[in-house]
Amino acid sequence: MALAIPTTPAQSYLGQQALTDILSRAAPIAGIDEGCSKNAKTCDWMAMFPDSTNLVHMNLPGTHDTSTWNYSDATQASLIRYTGPIPPANVYRCQERSILQSLNDGIRVFDLRFAYNPGNDTIGFWHSRALLSPTTRMEDLFFALYSWLDKHPTEAVLVSMNHEGGTGTPDDSSLYEKLYNIMNTPLAQRYWVQTDGTLGSLGEARGKLTLLQRWSYNLLPGNLTKRFGIPLDPGRWTDNGKAVELVYNVEKSQVAYIEDFYAVGADLPLGSGTTAYIDAKFATTTAHLADATQLHPDQLYISFASAAFISDNPSMTPEIFALGNGTRVPGMNQRLLPWLQQRKGQRFGIIMFDFYNGVPGLVEAAIGL
Repeated sequence: MALAIPTTPAQSYLGQQALTDILSRAAPIAGIDEGCSKNAKTCDWMAMFPDSTNLVHMNLPGTHDTSTWNYSDATQASLIRYTGPIPPANVYRCQERSILQSLNDGIRVFDLRFAYNPGNDTIGFWHSRALLSPTTRMEDLFFALYSWLDKHPTEAVLVSMNHEGGTGTPDDSSLYEKLYNIMNTPLAQRYWVQTDGTLGSLGEARGKLTLLQRWSYNLLPGNLTKRFGIPLDPGRWTDNGKAVELVYNVEKSQVAYIEDFYAVGADLPLGSGTTAYIDAKFATTTAHLADATQLHPDQLYISFASAAFISDNPSMTPEIFALGNGTRVPGMNQRLLPWLQQRKGQRFGIIMFDFYNGVPGLVEAAIGL
């Protein structure tokens, strides 16, 4: 029989202080949880859906390159000793709301890019050559997510994770052993859905994180065999793909249909202009979303409404793709709002946004509220 150990006030205080310290270390990536406004429709929006609802049937708004929300020219300058000179912060920044703010805003899917922190002792978060916080560890961010889920047990959060190349840090077996150990602690087993290879129901995912695994465990020793989550093999996730079909469970014939057309400049000559670039991205994304409303209703759909920097005159930053140029050219988010509203009640699947908060009502339209 397990021994029940009573918790004293001193132990409660120590536990709270330990959590406070961890959340403080996580804050450059996670942000601060300031709670939800009383009238917010989005804070606990999953509560209105029954447990039997399949995740693949739901509309789940997400953020692309989630961890970049706090990245600025000042941040970059403070970290130049680690990265050396790199392009300006607006090349890399894709968000302006923190992860915890985004959760309260209704975002339920996060795109996290990991690599070694300086010193190669811990795992942190990057966007290409941009180091986002040298002191925040992957475990710290997970604690922040666990803490939020404890306050919002009706909600389910999906976490897409992949190794970020181009950082100048090793991509070696030690990295994946550290990652494996982080993902398999007793605490992680409590907060991560442990089902391997398939997406289940909302009821099974409530109060937990669901992994969308975009890395390979090929470098792991053969004795480390525990797996869970949805394996989206990076070798079969077509780079810059407009319509990727990735089978992630052969036995159950489960397929992820993915639009990840981010290098819009690959299709158009330099000098095409802001309108042409956004037109091309909008056409590709809405074509994929239209497929999600009509085809393969029991399969996973992921559409990226985001796009990467184009060095042109004028340049195209992720923010301009998302929100337009501030004058006569609307961005992806302004264009998607009426498109989604006109199709309210239809299944879109996962939609990954940049700067989602720049267009009020976008998250509600993506969900279908």
